[in-house]
Amino acid sequence: MTNSSADIIVLGAGIAGASLAARLAGRRRVVIVEREDLAGYHTTGRSAAMYIPSYGSPATAPLTRASRAFFEAPPAGFDGSLLRPRPVLHLAREGQMQALEKLCRRAKGMGVTAAMAHQLVPILRPGIAAGGLLEADAADIDVARLHGGWLRQAKELGAELRLGTGDYRIERRNGLWWLQGEAWTLRAPVIVNAAGAWADVVAAAAGLRPFGLEPRQRTVVLVDPPEHPDFGDWPIVKDVEERFYFRPLSQHLLITPADEAPSPPCDARPDPLDIACAMTRFDAVADHPVRTIRHKWAGLRTFAPDRAPLVGWSPEVPGFFWHAALGGIGIQTSPAASRLAAAMLLDEQTPTELIDAGLQAETLSPERLANAA
Repeated sequence: MTNSSADIIVLGAGIAGASLAARLAGRRRVVIVEREDLAGYHTTGRSAAMYIPSYGSPATAPLTRASRAFFEAPPAGFDGSLLRPRPVLHLAREGQMQALEKLCRRAKGMGVTAAMAHQLVPILRPGIAAGGLLEADAADIDVARLHGGWLRQAKELGAELRLGTGDYRIERRNGLWWLQGEAWTLRAPVIVNAAGAWADVVAAAAGLRPFGLEPRQRTVVLVDPPEHPDFGDWPIVKDVEERFYFRPLSQHLLITPADEAPSPPCDARPDPLDIACAMTRFDAVADHPVRTIRHKWAGLRTFAPDRAPLVGWSPEVPGFFWHAALGGIGIQTSPAASRLAAAMLLDEQTPTELIDAGLQAETLSPERLANAA
């Protein structure tokens, strides 16, 4: 049995764990522990890869804003800009105009008439929208380069990545956290819970009270695209209340019903009813017959009860740090969220660029949920 130690153990090698490990490596001895054989196997590897400034809760908007500069000009090792401009066309029906007005107050964009929407996306059915908003500063994110860049940076700075560890036990003994797997033990004074959909499971295993985090499943299908010369440059088309969206992706048309069915932590699989829902909602707004589904998948997005992320020290037990409940915005906020978490773990002040973006770190603190319990 191998027995080793570290300064910080990061549980989970998805976008949250990888980005944070990259920020810490070189300044602390970091080990990333991942149950799966592949890093980012669950949520990160199944992302639709979008940067949408208006998306998320008020608590996460500053993280999104503060992350953009990194995406546009990342450090060496990420191979250039990680963004490709792609606006979002938010559509509103007659009964959704109030929701559209609310969106317009928080999103930068241009008002769009039904005729303008049809010009932008010719397959939209006539009369399907009473109005809309074109959010021009949205973009695609190259998630593979982003995630791979974080992992590469972490390893180059000395972090150890342990994949395929399987299940392990967590104990706290003599001021240290001990992880014990089938043929290994690992100890450190600090563990970071970046376990995605399993974050509450990890907390319970460590003897903490779970916060009631809820994984929710989202279903995605890829179909053949319309035969239109400009299809690859079309915007993301999104219902203003997020009942669906569709978009070009890798020479296919991606369609989702934007479902959020509660799920246990698992290797998510698409439900036939959710696929049928996706097709029904798409057919209601777009004139593009779908004959074949080329690919389908599902992923889990995990939310805290108030739908804001958890970033900070546990108020219950020393040395336990939460970096979880990112609720579908983990990728587009990873530069800023990891910067904040690293500052806390290294006992530094909140970075100025995050404060300038409007971040209030207490809105993400685990203490808010502990106090509400």
